[in-house]
Amino acid sequence: MTDGTAGEWRGWREAAEAALYGPEGFYRRPEGPAGHFRTSVHASPLFAEAVARLLCRVDEALERPAALDFVDMAAGRGELVTGVLAALPADVAARTRAYAVEIAGRPPGLDDRIEWLPTPPRGITGLLFANEWLDNVPVEVAEVDPAGVARRVLVRRDGTERLGEPLAGAEARWLARWWPLPAEEGLRAEIGLPRDEAWADAVASVRQGLAVAVDYAHAADTRPPFGTLTGFRAGRETAPVPDGSCDLTAHVALDAALETAREACAVPGGRVLTQRAALRALEINGARPPLALATTQPAAYVRALASAGEAAELTAPGGLGDFGWLLQPVGIGHASLGGLLVDVPDHEEQ
Repeated sequence: MTDGTAGEWRGWREAAEAALYGPEGFYRRPEGPAGHFRTSVHASPLFAEAVARLLCRVDEALERPAALDFVDMAAGRGELVTGVLAALPADVAARTRAYAVEIAGRPPGLDDRIEWLPTPPRGITGLLFANEWLDNVPVEVAEVDPAGVARRVLVRRDGTERLGEPLAGAEARWLARWWPLPAEEGLRAEIGLPRDEAWADAVASVRQGLAVAVDYAHAADTRPPFGTLTGFRAGRETAPVPDGSCDLTAHVALDAALETAREACAVPGGRVLTQRAALRALEINGARPPLALATTQPAAYVRALASAGEAAELTAPGGLGDFGWLLQPVGIGHASLGGLLVDVPDHEEQ
């Protein structure tokens, strides 16, 4: 990294923005996110198949438009959008306009059908899908000082922190509404306002269809007392250091993002589910194949068993299954999405 010096104090939002997205930032590295952490997209092709199934449901809800849009937000190296196109029925794929939204350059060899963009197109008719995007939208961090006052946390390029000015204005209002901190020294929170605004802008790009955000998440009654800011490097969790050497991530207050988009875009409805519940509604459940198949069709049994193992990882409690899915419909009926917006058991929701 060339911007900033080790001695310069900045808020976490500015520091992370430079470290992740600056000219030599983490997300501009040639290996891409897959070189440092494993998402659901990398865990199994079943995830792309589930998203393709969701796109087909949106297509039906839209009464099969002449052009159906699929937007892969924070596309990495295009793994998800490539998998979705491969999993679509031929008639749907022929009508699908595929977009990958990513700040890094277009990777070589990507399917020519995929348009590579730095920002999402406007006027989308179809599905906007943001897998692990919002957790990398940089935010400020607040910490309670000895007097019980929530202050901005400042950080240097080497990760050293100190407390700055008290929170005020829109940030203080967000904290009071969505993550109120008791007056106890050392308690911390991440101020999700930039994420709420980013999500509302993404939802506003959808003319008709569905916007989905999938991420590490927490809700108002489960906010962690010391925040969730952390780093990832080469597949391992590490200290968050804003020098461009590691990913910087924090869990997302999806409930706040949902409500902000409702208010900003005047779109009613929407909900937050666990990934486990969402994938079950999309026919991914991790059930083992019947043992009798091992005798009658052993090769098919082995394939089905491997698929069940991958599905189990995607839906596992304490793991990927606990991710949050924020589903925000725009101009389509809830019932048309086959259980994703209605009829999901309460214990499966976030």
